[in-house]
Amino acid sequence: MIEVVQAFERAHIASLPTDDASALETKLSTAQARFRDRAAWLQPHERIRILRNLAGLVEKQREAFATLIAREGGKPYSDALVETDRAIDGIHNAADLLRARGGVEIPMGLSPASENRRAWTIKEPIGVAAAISAFNHPLNLIVHQVAPAIATGCPVIVKPAGATPLCCLELVKLVHEAGMPDGWVQTLLPESRALSEAFATDARIAFLSFIGSAKVGWRLRSILAPGTRCALEHGGAAPVIIDRSADLDAIIEPIAKGGYYHAGQVCVSVQRIYVHSKLMNAFLDRFAPRVAQLRVGDPIHAETEVGPLITPAEAERVETWIDEAVAAGARRIGGGRLSETTLKPAILVDPPAGAKVSAHEVFGPVTCVYGYDDVDEAIARANSLEVAFQASIFTRELETAFHAAERLDASAVMVNDNSAFRTDWMPFAGRRASGYGIGGIPYTAHEMTAEKMIVFKR
Repeated sequence: MIEVVQAFERAHIASLPTDDASALETKLSTAQARFRDRAAWLQPHERIRILRNLAGLVEKQREAFATLIAREGGKPYSDALVETDRAIDGIHNAADLLRARGGVEIPMGLSPASENRRAWTIKEPIGVAAAISAFNHPLNLIVHQVAPAIATGCPVIVKPAGATPLCCLELVKLVHEAGMPDGWVQTLLPESRALSEAFATDARIAFLSFIGSAKVGWRLRSILAPGTRCALEHGGAAPVIIDRSADLDAIIEPIAKGGYYHAGQVCVSVQRIYVHSKLMNAFLDRFAPRVAQLRVGDPIHAETEVGPLITPAEAERVETWIDEAVAAGARRIGGGRLSETTLKPAILVDPPAGAKVSAHEVFGPVTCVYGYDDVDEAIARANSLEVAFQASIFTRELETAFHAAERLDASAVMVNDNSAFRTDWMPFAGRRASGYGIGGIPYTAHEMTAEKMIVFKR
């Protein structure tokens, strides 16, 4: 059984039965059978209808989903509403793909050997998709994996995070209510980690979407069945550079939001803030009071801005990392423990480069602030880690903006916005240890597609 508890109070929500090896085999066999029966593939207009219906059903349960996100995942209710709205839009986004999705003509007649031929490509579903998701966006991440599968016509089996399975189960229930025939979208709650690995690496899986820890993701990639495509989304330690020309009064709010949104449990959360030395004191004079004003507590309450970490063990880990940084010379502003899972937001000033908070993803309500004298120094320090995801720079100088944007080692650079900015139709990808492949609904749909070329000889 999986015991689902509230992230904040640790109160029991539900007990869910798990799937054993026999159940996994049944699900895989069913998915494979749906894919192999080409005559029963859903037509594009059917998939559009299902996705449109699904979006409407989720919209009707907008507040219920937000409450569920807040309870099982600990995301503040106001932010959970935003996640639900993004999920609804993402489902529409997947449906819209089908109106513009098509193959291309391949030129023929360019050589004597290719005369009297016409060639073009068509797009087909790649096969059975396996989706393994994370806890921090328990509805929208599932949408990012399930909606593209529906759009492309791939049977999909989705495994939600063990701590936050309820949004996934409810969404898949609505998928069937929206008109999806049985067997195309299934859930998996494996009884063991070994069964999760067996699921991901089964030879019937054509595409693996994995959102979670780098350690697990890279291991799975190393043992995938031959021919299986994959997309891995891991974490980062997002750098933000504050140039000497930055308008401090305008940047405090987006940096505070980017650093402490969902208690920092976002893979592109603001973590390492590099501030020009001439602005350091002025920045902290503004930033520290704003962080101290963040309302911390029960995520169900509408006024809460920072909720709990997902488990007591995670709160303990983050608190230990903070204490280690302080012992090594960092100056702490704020912080402290509110409950078993809830930490008050902390700022660490000049933690050593070797401290865990400087070298690894914190995934907690902590930002680190460092001084610098030259923007190239800040860029070099920002690029110094094995992880590389999104980054940002705040500046009022166009030349500095271009200089940093072209030199920061990141898949996306935000100028005058925090590193956590994202829309669901943009590419979203980690570099190096941070991931493999490209996420985002249109890009995942592309990865779930196989192109076939047809050549006619006259």
